[in-house]
Amino acid sequence: MNTNGNTYTFIYASVMVVVVAAMLAFASESLKPYQEKNVRIEKMQNILSSLSIESTPENAEELFNKYMPENQHVVINSKGEPVSGENAFDINLKEELEKDLESRHMPLFIASFEDGSQKIVIPVLGKGLWGPIWGYISLEKDMNTIAGAVFAHKGETPGLGADIDQKWFQEPFKGKKLFDEAGTFIGIKVHKGGKGAAAAMGDTEHGVDAISGGTITSKGLEAMLLNCLSGYETYFKNNKK
Repeated sequence: MNTNGNTYTFIYASVMVVVVAAMLAFASESLKPYQEKNVRIEKMQNILSSLSIESTPENAEELFNKYMPENQHVVINSKGEPVSGENAFDINLKEELEKDLESRHMPLFIASFEDGSQKIVIPVLGKGLWGPIWGYISLEKDMNTIAGAVFAHKGETPGLGADIDQKWFQEPFKGKKLFDEAGTFIGIKVHKGGKGAAAAMGDTEHGVDAISGGTITSKGLEAMLLNCLSGYETYFKNNKK
């Protein structure tokens, strides 16, 4: 065959495309278990972080199983009733939130500590300015007081909405209440106006300050918390202690 001809060039290019594609497919399949493991470990670390438990990729699974063994992973419906046959850790929250509330299966994790106390952790998912935002909220045993919060994002604006993943934004959620004194579910309000905005509004029980310049992301986070946490309202009321 004439190696300088068009036919040879076409065949050579086609073979190389097939070979490279096969190699990439093989590499992708080979790395998939490692990628999935890394995603699971990161999820465990975020759940632990919402409980103020520091972890590393090396010890995250051990700590997660210590505080939240599999029998303390729960899936409930909108009536607060347990749903059997579901794995809370593997629930696709995006798919569940697209359903009517009555049809949702909602995961939660019960954390038990050496002093006999317990907290629960609930995953949340919503929409920011440029894409999805998500996180984990831990609650005290009263099913009302926030014990910790962790948030993350895919593509919010650096220095503005992207700051929802910063400790200084997450810390003020601790101690906030989901219900008012009458037992009405309020959720968490994110007040625009910068530092001190919630206090200026007289909302120290349920309010936190929005991120200056990141109002849309902040309000998206507020809507995320309301949409996700309100689905657990009956469970909260039935299990307050």
